[in-house]
Amino acid sequence: MYPSKEHVVKTFTELVKLLPPADQAKPQVVLLAGAVTPYRNDTDREMTFRQESNFYYLSGCSIPSSFMLLTYQNGTSLANTPSTQLFIPEIEPADIMWSVPPPTVDEAVRIHEATKVSHPTSIPSAINDILKAYPDATFHILPRGSPLFPVLPEQYIGLASSGNISVTDAYLLPALYKARLTKDAYEIAEIKRANEISSRAHETVMRVLGQGVKGLIKRGDGAGVARPLLPSEWLIEKEAEAEALFVASCRREGAVHQAYMPIVAASTRASTLHYCCNDKEFAWGPVKPYDHKNNGHIHQVNQGKEFIPQVLLIDAGCEWNFYAADITRTMPVGNGGKFTPEGKEIYSLVLEMQKLSLEALKPGLHWDAIQLLCHQTLVKGFQRLGIFKNPEQPGSGSWNSEESILASGVSAAFFPHGVGHSLGMDVHDVPSASKPANNPTIKGLELGHPDFYTYLRLRLPLEEGMVVTVEPGIYFSPHLLAPVRDSKYINHDVLKKYESVGGVRIEDVVLITKDGHENLTTVRSDVDWVEGVCSGEL
Repeated sequence: MYPSKEHVVKTFTELVKLLPPADQAKPQVVLLAGAVTPYRNDTDREMTFRQESNFYYLSGCSIPSSFMLLTYQNGTSLANTPSTQLFIPEIEPADIMWSVPPPTVDEAVRIHEATKVSHPTSIPSAINDILKAYPDATFHILPRGSPLFPVLPEQYIGLASSGNISVTDAYLLPALYKARLTKDAYEIAEIKRANEISSRAHETVMRVLGQGVKGLIKRGDGAGVARPLLPSEWLIEKEAEAEALFVASCRREGAVHQAYMPIVAASTRASTLHYCCNDKEFAWGPVKPYDHKNNGHIHQVNQGKEFIPQVLLIDAGCEWNFYAADITRTMPVGNGGKFTPEGKEIYSLVLEMQKLSLEALKPGLHWDAIQLLCHQTLVKGFQRLGIFKNPEQPGSGSWNSEESILASGVSAAFFPHGVGHSLGMDVHDVPSASKPANNPTIKGLELGHPDFYTYLRLRLPLEEGMVVTVEPGIYFSPHLLAPVRDSKYINHDVLKKYESVGGVRIEDVVLITKDGHENLTTVRSDVDWVEGVCSGEL
């Protein structure tokens, strides 16, 4: 059973810490609305329903249009066993005809860890009972009027605020996010399962690409006339086809939802960080059949067109029982399933950035230190490749040392985003807790250039039980490079050789443990394995 009771206690414990000392011993009540079924525009066509994360965290209930009423008091029996009242909608005749009806109250009692289950018509009397039993209680709700959370009917808020009772939205969300920032054993197991399923989906796409390189995929006779192509006959020639295979692999293993819109970007489109169009073909020639870069390529039906050597970046992860995966793999397409020399060098540098980051992870280490480490590694790597001018070259001086380049912030044009973020019920989990507006933890840190941290979603010391992504990347985006086209630190002739790579990102999900970390992502990312699979050799 979902451990909602433990989550309720954990949340109230964090909530009480936020209260003024005079209020910490008073009864605390949470009134929460679940999500409702969304409809497409002005129609009666249902869209995919997904329960609001905070509501599910406290209830384990995925029933639309539900409510919760929780009661807690420090120093009493309610501190260890809070009262949890769940209100689920009644079954209507139309539910049975058009959709799957909600469970009965008796069924819900068996499914959910709640003190009492009833229908929403009982909410007013339940609130009145709490007002009588705890006249000095404080009612806590999520931010009022916010479009980010389900609407709590004003009639319930008005009823709760009658008499001397106060209703506040100042404490509940920060308490929930602080509680959700670290994961328990149940949550870790669900996240691990999501990442295992998603890892296999990434490998599925790679292996189908490899079969195509080896010519093991054959088109069936009469395709489009006598019968459609079967999955075993599919060639991946478009971003959408790679996405479809990924999602199908996840669905086949029982993962109903993706944790976010998959990013499937081929060629130079991989330089767009949140590219979600997924609607373009891979880059084609014309390239002459005798060109050495195209040995072993897949041929399109139209003869004379072959894949231009390119990368395919897939950033995708499924959701398993409301817990997310978030994995990125960058794979070679064309060139016989091997990276180009430039692509391999950039991929290897990103892999080095991630490897050093993973080796450094441990409780107490500030996440900003990982961000800085990635930029330091990128600068050193670009100096080796010649993209950044090397101070060891004749005529060079300290003006282009590693320290000078870091201080300039120019590396942010190639690695603009954060090295990772919290992950849990949401792929960018508990944002205001991960990156607090008032953040004393960053004071006194050696941060490097401010541009390194503009888009960082996590800025805290690591704690045991945190789940985070580690996702360094290098991108050659025309828009990001425009401001540094005249940088004195860049050898622009060398840079031109690498711009066709587009972008490379490698992302794993890791659990912060007592002594370090555990990688929950199982699909490999080393160069030999990726090339071996994508070329059909493994």
